[in-house]
Amino acid sequence: MTGSAGIYIAVIGAGGVGRHFLTQCSRLLPKFPSAALVLVSRSNRSLRVPTFSHALSLSTWEQDLAASGDPAISPSEAVSYLSSAPGKCILVDNTSNQDIAASYPEFLKKGISVVTPNKKAFSSDLKLWQSIFESAYPTYPQGGLVYHESSVGAGLPIISTLRDLVDTGDEVQKIEGVFSGTMSFLFNNFAPVEGKGGKWSDEVAKAKKAGYTEPDPRDDLNGVDVARKLVILARIVGLQIESTSAFPVQSLIPKELESCGSGDEFMEKLPAHDDEMAKVKSEAEKKGKVVRFVGSIDVASRKVEVGLQDFDKGHPIAGLKGSDNIISFYTKRYGQNPLIVQGAGAGGEVTAMGVTADLIKVIQRIS
Repeated sequence: MTGSAGIYIAVIGAGGVGRHFLTQCSRLLPKFPSAALVLVSRSNRSLRVPTFSHALSLSTWEQDLAASGDPAISPSEAVSYLSSAPGKCILVDNTSNQDIAASYPEFLKKGISVVTPNKKAFSSDLKLWQSIFESAYPTYPQGGLVYHESSVGAGLPIISTLRDLVDTGDEVQKIEGVFSGTMSFLFNNFAPVEGKGGKWSDEVAKAKKAGYTEPDPRDDLNGVDVARKLVILARIVGLQIESTSAFPVQSLIPKELESCGSGDEFMEKLPAHDDEMAKVKSEAEKKGKVVRFVGSIDVASRKVEVGLQDFDKGHPIAGLKGSDNIISFYTKRYGQNPLIVQGAGAGGEVTAMGVTADLIKVIQRIS
């Protein structure tokens, strides 16, 4: 693309999800000749076009970035750079960086749209949430658009489904589900519907080896990731949740292991606590049920919870496979038969798909 009045795309975060996203963009952007990639930045370096007369190559961006001598771009530098573009701009933030998240209002006030899977922007301080949407269109008529589908459920249409329900006037009464691919994988193997299952520490080790957990599994087992997703959904339905500390979040980290110096030390000591989780599984089995790690939002009572819960073996949550997520929306229109969204809720490629889909929506809206 050359000339002015185009759409200029800046990408911060080019590893993991970012790499998958840019691969998908290499197939997508040729369909939108007015759109151009002009900036790619990662933790230690960046690459940008000095003027906006041409685009970065989507086929060689990785080699070009590796060869660049420019340091990573700061949020304020990115705002300044994109503000000088002769057309409309989109920031794609593929990081989980709090500082970048905190800068979204500045981008939006300059008319720069934001597409991101960054949960921290929408689940941390309530004032940041309010500032983001007060700076965005349509509340701020000159503001950019905000899309963050992949901040909950990777590529699953969870946020868009909930917003459609709310925007069309349905009354959302309850949201319940398995919001973590890691927790889904763990409990589907630890406490399968057909019985048996492995030892808890063995299943955690398998999940870690398969790449389903963070390098330190405690970052998954503490329940905070699920809590962040519930904060986002609760705010969309109108609950003014201050933060993840505003409601009970059950951690599956034994208290004795909270102070472990590393993930490896935690894994080494976890087998000594297998009996605790075996008891939880056994108590559910005695009732003819299975235990799962779920999150729920009761809108009427303003009650949000994250933790273990027993389910009948015929319940959709009990029957999940692999690392699938499942989210049930109980509303006035849908009655006792909830609207259910189910599928892969983790992984770089499906998360990137959600980001890419949001990018398409923004391009179509601002073109």
